[in-house]
Amino acid sequence: MDIVFGIFATVLDQVQKPTLAFLIGGMLLAAMGSKLEVPDPVYKFVVMLLLLKVGLGAGISVREANLAELAVPAVLAAVVGVGIVLLGAGTLARWRGVSRVDGLATAGLFGAVSASTLAAGMAVLDDEGVAYEGFIGALYPFMDIAALVTAIVLAKVSVARRAAASGGGTLTLGGAPPRVEGLGGGLLSGILSDTFKSPAISALLIGLAIGIFAEPDSVYKSFYEPLFRGLLSILMLIMGMEAWSRLSELRKVAHAYLAYGLLAPLAHGALGFGAGLLAHHLTGFSEGGVVLLAVMAASSSDISGPPTMRGALPEANPSAYVGTSTGLGTPVAILSIPLWMALAGLAIG
Repeated sequence: MDIVFGIFATVLDQVQKPTLAFLIGGMLLAAMGSKLEVPDPVYKFVVMLLLLKVGLGAGISVREANLAELAVPAVLAAVVGVGIVLLGAGTLARWRGVSRVDGLATAGLFGAVSASTLAAGMAVLDDEGVAYEGFIGALYPFMDIAALVTAIVLAKVSVARRAAASGGGTLTLGGAPPRVEGLGGGLLSGILSDTFKSPAISALLIGLAIGIFAEPDSVYKSFYEPLFRGLLSILMLIMGMEAWSRLSELRKVAHAYLAYGLLAPLAHGALGFGAGLLAHHLTGFSEGGVVLLAVMAASSSDISGPPTMRGALPEANPSAYVGTSTGLGTPVAILSIPLWMALAGLAIG
């Protein structure tokens, strides 16, 4: 019982902090019908700066990081991304009345990472003085790409199987639609190309590369760090309004998405938390690192994932995967940050 009260007290305390307060504030504004709007170019600029900051910070730290210490969490992050999609394939995608393609597209977004949620987790840990590895941002693309590739490949195979069954044909790998190209051919290379070219991944990776191969320390400390918290507060306000507005899209889809959006972030976060604990025992991964791996697993992609899914799976219903991830998954993931902090404190601290 003391553990429950401790977690509740931690959650209550964090809700009052700027990061979560702006998110809730945005939701309240939207709920009251406020006409406040943030231009889309401003939103994209804020996201780009946040991702550059995360990438630069990770790259600067990777320069001095032990590659063995980085390798284990990176592999585990990829495994968690694939595991989340497989879990969604066995639950949501099999739910009666749910299209398997829609279910897999949703699972793909939940397996991918929200950079803004990761940034929020970092800010919360910074506020509490909890240390974490500087290279933590470098784990982002491992989980993100692994989840998106897995979800899209499974969906393409499902479409091919359904087409073969309805037409009395044979499922083949390596032809034109509805067949699925070989995993080493155009399908996989196209998915990887689209993912790497997406604005979010591009900004993160170029920041990471510059941090590793150049010396951007001065501009990082004088420009990106001072702006980070202010930009994050704007992003949280935007995400709060967006989350509330997208709740209405769930009326168009099965009630299964409502349950998935509320419960999946907690289940996925638990997978990430378990992987973080394993990394802690294997390499001494920090308490803050364990928390952030759980936060990444609990999050769902709100930037790079949707355009990738729209391009690769045009038959999937955007109101299902975008509405569920942004409308429910993201707020639950951000509000669950104190939970992972409390559990990490009990398990490690």
